[in-house]
Amino acid sequence: MELKQPPGYPQPDSGHRRWGEEGHDSKEPKQLRKLFIGGLSFETTDDSLSEHFEKWGTLTDCVVMRDPHTKHSSGFGFVTYSYVEEVDAAMCARPHKVDGRVVEPKRAVSREDSVKPGAYLTVKKMFVGGIKEDMEEYNLSDYFEKYAKIETIEVMEDRQSGKKREFAFVTFDDHDTVNKIVVQKYHTDGHNCEAQKALSKQEMQSAGSQRGRGGGSGNFMG
Repeated sequence: MELKQPPGYPQPDSGHRRWGEEGHDSKEPKQLRKLFIGGLSFETTDDSLSEHFEKWGTLTDCVVMRDPHTKHSSGFGFVTYSYVEEVDAAMCARPHKVDGRVVEPKRAVSREDSVKPGAYLTVKKMFVGGIKEDMEEYNLSDYFEKYAKIETIEVMEDRQSGKKREFAFVTFDDHDTVNKIVVQKYHTDGHNCEAQKALSKQEMQSAGSQRGRGGGSGNFMG
């Protein structure tokens, strides 16, 4: 599927390669297989971007976004892999340097989620809501440690009654782990719970001001 952006929004490279997904049999959602690549050199093209990232898997799409009027690079792009494990491999290989410049790859955020506070922030702490009252720290650890190394887990309690509340915080050693889990949103371990980025008041305020200035635009799926 070809990326289509609204009028006035950065457009794909005019020389955009026709990748297509014919014969692609992955049942994994496209969003989970897609990376936003920020900080690109203005010299980077679709070809040089794909040449770098195809080292970690088979790409089904690769595009450098360009200003629709000047055709100059907007400094970011997207690459889509065939499988999530290839995305994981690429993220594990950070830092990435394309055309002599260190770039910033992130899990692509959906258009729906792009308006949420902190959608573009990188944090290592995650909020997990809707957990069962009898859930212990080791239950959360057993489930989330399959993603990456966990630094801390806090199951919150009511200060007065001492009863467990229906949410917890999990801190990982890498912000990409939080991005990966949050992109998947809902998680089930005998019970449905929802994962979100845990933001401080300062981060919430910063995210709000950035949205007001249009900060972070581009880090979402077309």
